[in-house]
Amino acid sequence: MAENSSCCTPEGPCHSGGTDVQVGEVTTTYKVTGMTCGHCEGAVSSELGELAGVSSVQAVAATGLVTVTSKAPLDEDAVRAAVDEAGYELVGQAA
Repeated sequence: MAENSSCCTPEGPCHSGGTDVQVGEVTTTYKVTGMTCGHCEGAVSSELGELAGVSSVQAVAATGLVTVTSKAPLDEDAVRAAVDEAGYELVGQAA
């Protein structure tokens, strides 16, 4: 076995390629009322996705939970305004 071919070295095979985890990103889950279907999920996701720094949004009508990943913590007033613009109500951060 050649020296430095171990996975335990920076040159090893487990250190090649990219990673799906973005360092410094923040994931926050919010409770939103009024969503009942996929259209609702899309409307909320679209509005929240336009906020500066947001990299992904996952809305689930069945639970009323919306998970937002962003570069930094979001201002809750901005999140509330975006959810309101979509036609729904932000309850607040989910516990």
